Amino acid sequence: MHGHILEMKGITKEFPGVKALDNVNFRVKKGEIHALVGENGAGKSTLMKVLSGVYPTGTFDGDIIIDGKKRDFQNIKDSEECGISIIYQELALVHQMSVGENIFLNHEPTKLKGVIDDDKLYYKTHKLLHKLKLNINPRMKVNSFGVGVQQLIEIAKALSKKTEILILDEPTAALTESEVEILFRILNNLKDHGVTSIIITHKLNEVFEISDTVTVLRDGKTIGTYDIEELDEDKIISRMVGRELIDLFPRVVHTPGKVIMEVKNFSVYDPDVPDRKLVDNVSLEIKEGEILGISGLMGAGRTELVMGIFGGFKGKVEGQIFIDGKEVKINTPMDAIKNKLALVTEDRKGNGLVLDQSILVNTTLASLDKVTNGITLNENEEIKWTDKFVKDLRTKTPSIEQKVKNLSGGNQQKVVLAKWLITEPKILFLDEPTRGIDVGAKYEIYSIMNELVDQGVAVVMISSELPEIMGMSDRILVMGEGKLRGEVHYTRATQEKIMHFATGGN
Repeated sequence: MHGHILEMKGITKEFPGVKALDNVNFRVKKGEIHALVGENGAGKSTLMKVLSGVYPTGTFDGDIIIDGKKRDFQNIKDSEECGISIIYQELALVHQMSVGENIFLNHEPTKLKGVIDDDKLYYKTHKLLHKLKLNINPRMKVNSFGVGVQQLIEIAKALSKKTEILILDEPTAALTESEVEILFRILNNLKDHGVTSIIITHKLNEVFEISDTVTVLRDGKTIGTYDIEELDEDKIISRMVGRELIDLFPRVVHTPGKVIMEVKNFSVYDPDVPDRKLVDNVSLEIKEGEILGISGLMGAGRTELVMGIFGGFKGKVEGQIFIDGKEVKINTPMDAIKNKLALVTEDRKGNGLVLDQSILVNTTLASLDKVTNGITLNENEEIKWTDKFVKDLRTKTPSIEQKVKNLSGGNQQKVVLAKWLITEPKILFLDEPTRGIDVGAKYEIYSIMNELVDQGVAVVMISSELPEIMGMSDRILVMGEGKLRGEVHYTRATQEKIMHFATGGN
């Protein structure tokens, strides 16, 4: 590694009512993998948007220095011309276009008179994919591939622009373990060729696996930059949150009560392949005042099971549901709400929130009966309920009129929780409740789960993170290939035992 390819000095960025970045200093060496960590709302994404030209020069204070020269970016194109590319968590690919067309979009090789040279485009695409050891047909449409391959296509797209600084925002959030391994191998290969990578991530195990250097932000300020050898997980967490988290999982010994829900012989079918079962004859019980964990590998049918129970799955559903011993029919989410069920979905931005609306509007969406007089909205009641849950859940916002798209991931998740808690559920389903949020916000979500259980609510948590499942659940159900493979009490749970069930063992 050589000198600093990038320096950001005294970066300050303000939005109405909030200072997102406060005199931030950030330096990155050429040819290193540099992790940028901090709680949601710490300013990580804002800093990278400043660097990539999303926020142009003049909308912030401070200097950007690339290869020793001060740079002014008016747009993303300016930053790309300086060798900077950013890959967001929500991938920016055109699904109906081919791999090659996506990679060279807006800078296609051309023949005379500006006609796109298809042969050259696909030849150059093939060379790029070969460099990434990605053996796919460059003429196939992007929507033919899963998220893991699409992530690598985005990297190929960045490299087609002669990228020297590659920024990745939560690159592994939706990847399997094998896809993460491929991504990390590619980043290390790019490092060997002098490409600098900046990774924003909440997964601290991955920080130690891939990074050379770590910069910690907190509340819009630089806490410090450290070589990875100087740190351990506890040191990073304490710098991120400004305090020691004695135990990341605040386990409380719960005393489960009676069975409040029983699911019998439950099957869910693929809406596109009607004879294919995604969930195959699953039976389970949910008890009052417990945290029931549901574990399993991706594709095990966990989300489909919960969506089917909640009446929100598009495919055919079979089986029986009993609540307090009485069989109920749940065909729609409205039926589920009437039966005191609530579901925080895996995709909070796509299915849980109306991003362009305020906290106020989002919070009362599922309980309009509480804030209306007949057909007239009672604004005072709406404000009262929203204020209550902003306070109860410690949501960080300058105002309940703030649009939820401007909140950090952890605070967005609190708005989703508030929306469902107003309905006063007996059973709360949480699908990947801490995905994409930082350790401090995770701790708060776990504490809220414990408070709900103390009030007699049954919490059902789906999680792909084994430490989370083991750290918070009273009982753990393990699914594999649509079937319920095993059940483990938390006192007997090990990662090896859960993986044994998840991979087909009995």
